Amino acid sequence: MELASAEYGRTALEDFAFGFDAADPEGTIRRTVDGVKNWFRWGEHDVIGTLNFITDEKRREAAGLVRRGRAISLSQSFDANGPQKGWRRRTNPVHTMTDTGTDAERGIQGFPHGLGGADDVIAMPLQCSTQWDGLGHIFDHGHAWNGRRAGDVVTSEGDLVTGIEHAASLLVSRGVLLDVARHLQPDTGELPDGYAITTADLESCILAQGPTSQVGTGDIVLVRTGQLTRARRDGWGDYAGGSAPGLSFTTAEWLHRMELAAIATDTWGFEVRPNEFTAPSFQPLHQVVIPNMGLTVGEMWDLDELASACAETGVWEFQLVAPPLSVTGAVGAPVHPMALL
Repeated sequence: MELASAEYGRTALEDFAFGFDAADPEGTIRRTVDGVKNWFRWGEHDVIGTLNFITDEKRREAAGLVRRGRAISLSQSFDANGPQKGWRRRTNPVHTMTDTGTDAERGIQGFPHGLGGADDVIAMPLQCSTQWDGLGHIFDHGHAWNGRRAGDVVTSEGDLVTGIEHAASLLVSRGVLLDVARHLQPDTGELPDGYAITTADLESCILAQGPTSQVGTGDIVLVRTGQLTRARRDGWGDYAGGSAPGLSFTTAEWLHRMELAAIATDTWGFEVRPNEFTAPSFQPLHQVVIPNMGLTVGEMWDLDELASACAETGVWEFQLVAPPLSVTGAVGAPVHPMALL
């Protein structure tokens, strides 16, 4: 099946509730922000945004979804063979051994009675592989989440207000996989680079997958595009920062209306690339949803095994356990998410 991405995109852009002007990203972003902004929704001191939607009752609901006891990792590897190419100093992890078995064999470690050991260190950007974007990661005209001045939030000492550590105990909820790639491209299970996933695409995928893929307040939605599948087969190419399928800018209203706690994709940048404006723009959906909506965004998740498991049973909901590494003051952090079926 051929996807008429441009045709789908025109229809979505023309019908966008806040008015989409491809030549005016500034105005379009401003109108969209006015329609979806959550500033002060949870009080002037809030630091977690839409994670407020995850309640104790929601976590109990998620725990009840574990029926088979199967655990599926949703993490890519953290090693030198990753997709990073150095953009803005983002590199793949550098893993170094500080103590080795060779040292132990030669008796140079200084331990008594024959004890030996191994130790290691790792140096890496916090967003080099499977990760969450924190609320201090993106600003809008110098403002961070909840209307704070960006310079009052993130300094050379880190995110002093909305650091990722605040999310570390919160990201356990009902997860829902929307395998948009399998839905729209059943022959390949992969969307082409540059395909903009619209609200209509998301809703038709939910309808096709059935009742267990209905989404609502406090859910964490995972959107599979199939780009990671293609990168594994054909090589990384421009996976990190290049053209990619992803969410259309026009899904901002849907993301707000659904009251999602968080959303994650199998791509580098969550939203469609190139972005949908004809004038210069960069990650405009990030600019709307992170500092204004307070939405936690995940990127570079591995959703392939989960997609196969869900397709086998026809059940697309599960308990998702996905706390970020609690790095104090970080604006993003690695995560090893687990889907429990």
